[in-house]
Amino acid sequence: MTTKHNAPFSSELQSKIDLLKARRRPVQMGSIHFDSPLLLAPMSSIGTAPFRLLMEDLGAGGTVSELISCHGINYKNIRTVDMLKVDPREKNMGLQLFGENAKAMSEAAKVAESFGPKFIDINMGCPVKKVVGTGAGSSLLKDTSTLGNFFGEIKKAIRIPLTIKIRIGWDQDSINAMEVIHIAKEEGVEFVAVHGRTRSQQYTGHANWELLEHLGAKAPLDIIGNGDLHTASFVREKMKTTKCQALMLGRGPLRNPFLFLEAYLHENEEIFFTPEDHFEVMQKLVDYSRDYAHSDHILLISVRKHLIWMAAGYNNVGAFRDLVFKTPDLNETMKIAEDFFSTQKDKRKRLQDHDAFMTSGHG
Repeated sequence: MTTKHNAPFSSELQSKIDLLKARRRPVQMGSIHFDSPLLLAPMSSIGTAPFRLLMEDLGAGGTVSELISCHGINYKNIRTVDMLKVDPREKNMGLQLFGENAKAMSEAAKVAESFGPKFIDINMGCPVKKVVGTGAGSSLLKDTSTLGNFFGEIKKAIRIPLTIKIRIGWDQDSINAMEVIHIAKEEGVEFVAVHGRTRSQQYTGHANWELLEHLGAKAPLDIIGNGDLHTASFVREKMKTTKCQALMLGRGPLRNPFLFLEAYLHENEEIFFTPEDHFEVMQKLVDYSRDYAHSDHILLISVRKHLIWMAAGYNNVGAFRDLVFKTPDLNETMKIAEDFFSTQKDKRKRLQDHDAFMTSGHG
């Protein structure tokens, strides 16, 4: 595949980006500096280097990779090791590992550190069966007696900061996030991202922000609140009121890539991102992705899913989706996308805040 030079955004789009980026304020979490308190959450098959780069361009203060298997790293699986690559243009990113064995995680963390991330993050929140069934992900929350040694062994293996991402507990009868955070503090973990659901909830229902605020106010480590931060209005509200030291956005930016920026809009401010802006963003993602895709077919699959997410909230999405999935060529797919976005009569995206989105899980 031919590598392209990354083209800049148009001056009109870049001016909006620059205006809103200038309103951000940096935050220090443990020893790690982020450009803003709004961070990109780790998402399986989504938090790749191209998407992380795009989100940094569009205002994310820091990013975390998709979850990466410690065993795949230790077995030197080529695809797994490829997931560790940190783009030199990335500023504030962490690599997230998952596994159930302290020794295997420690060995993998050493390898991951050699790729140059700012920190190593342990996945303790993934609820999907193929991860939980191995004893990894949110399964680690079930027996806290083993966590001290688990954290300590990994911490000793690396020189860069160690962080964790957890859920509030395994189920409603075992809410133990505060206990886990205290153990993490004792073993040198620097901050904790907390998804405000239990494992049994998966991605259904609502995040428990009452508990997240309690953790933000009382926990001995800096806390990143995560869950249901899908709309600019809710993110703005939380930025004003939260006791958490930072916020983590996951599914929201997939349908609204400007969410990290719109969080900084002033009340009644007449700045909005057009359908043409969304197409420019998609072009940029394709441009970044060419450097990383193993084949044109894999690139096309990735482009399709991001196009459908990004088209949400515009007119005639169903017909557009059908056409995108029937088109076998990337260039033709992008021509179809350009036509779709450029012919939208309503220049504002209309998303329903209550719409269920990716409730089957994403890692």
